[in-house]
Amino acid sequence: MAIAYVVKRYPRYSETFIVNEILAHEAAGLDIKIFALRPPVDSHFQDKIARVKAPVTYIQKPSQGRSHPDLLGQNPTAASYLWAEIQATATLIPDLWKKLAYAAGERSSVLYQALWLAQAVRHQGITHLHAHFASVATSVTRLAAHFAEVPYSFTAHAKDIFHESVDPADFDRKLQDACAVVTVSDYNRAYLQQQYGEVATKVKRIYNGMDLTELPYQPPLENPQPPLIVSVSRLVEKKGLTYLIAACDLLRRWGCEFHCHIVGSGPLETTLRSQIAQHQLEPWVEVIGPKPQGEVFQLLKQATVFAAPYVIGKDGNRDGLPTVLLEAIALGTPCVATDVTGIPEIIAHQKTGLLVAQNDPEQLAKALQILLNQADLLHHFTQAARQRLEQAFNLQRNAAQLRQLFHQGEAQR
Repeated sequence: MAIAYVVKRYPRYSETFIVNEILAHEAAGLDIKIFALRPPVDSHFQDKIARVKAPVTYIQKPSQGRSHPDLLGQNPTAASYLWAEIQATATLIPDLWKKLAYAAGERSSVLYQALWLAQAVRHQGITHLHAHFASVATSVTRLAAHFAEVPYSFTAHAKDIFHESVDPADFDRKLQDACAVVTVSDYNRAYLQQQYGEVATKVKRIYNGMDLTELPYQPPLENPQPPLIVSVSRLVEKKGLTYLIAACDLLRRWGCEFHCHIVGSGPLETTLRSQIAQHQLEPWVEVIGPKPQGEVFQLLKQATVFAAPYVIGKDGNRDGLPTVLLEAIALGTPCVATDVTGIPEIIAHQKTGLLVAQNDPEQLAKALQILLNQADLLHHFTQAARQRLEQAFNLQRNAAQLRQLFHQGEAQR
């Protein structure tokens, strides 16, 4: 098998799970190639990216397309690039002209990148396409798979399922045409089956695997002064950070000693900093910006509590099962989280951590206060949470389940 992974951007700091998955496949002897639709934009990356052997190809948009001999000496437009790409693909796939009707309703940039990918499939002997996220990466993959006559699968995560911009008809045809569909939580799977009915019965839940050899468990620190609350995320609505800051304001009023570090960047940074200043929380709460993965792990090890105050956004967007929450659990950091989406699948209230309702800063503050002040609970929660992680989020086992789906797709050809 030769598997092509298709992603919107590569590498991407927040998508550790994709890198983990590829490394697990390569360790099992799978031939992987990576195709990205956009170049990277992040300022920090995971160290483990250097261990990925798979070559990376960036599929440019039509206005940035490859040089075509028949366009030399001209001033080509995006349309002429697209036409040249169609003709180039047709020389390799003669029945392409009949297949183009399959692209009805797709953007020209999706068609262009699908043609490029289909040529790569034929030239490089790729036998299966797998896309991460059910948005543009799967749109390109679906067309390319049809043109090149190979099976495809995709993994759906969060925004690509729940956001108000998701086109149900488009998602439905992706479900129908894929040989296999994966999502990362039971919550997601139930939602898809409710929304899309029988066609979604093929959706399989495979948790994002964790390389636990890189995340050694460390018992919670005893009596740190002052206790440290850490939250790591993109600074966007669904992360619920406004409620964390409001909870910190309550903790201060209740006389709790603590510091809170919010790690990350994003469009709400100015809003969050203004909220901190408005409540005069600067000595307690700080937005410290994005950090390399190694520094994030060190901060998690120092934290008394990891706060995951996630919410369902006004636009429907929400997290599936955030990787950084799993990383905190793996490292032995006690966690407080909201009871939304797939989070209760890893955090059982008063067993592996504390769960609170979303949009409720007082309930969040009370839960944080419990873990800040009751050290006897910390070891109980973290040991049970790590055990749950080892059982359900084993990287090698979960990646093997995904490879089995690839093999089944091959068998159905």
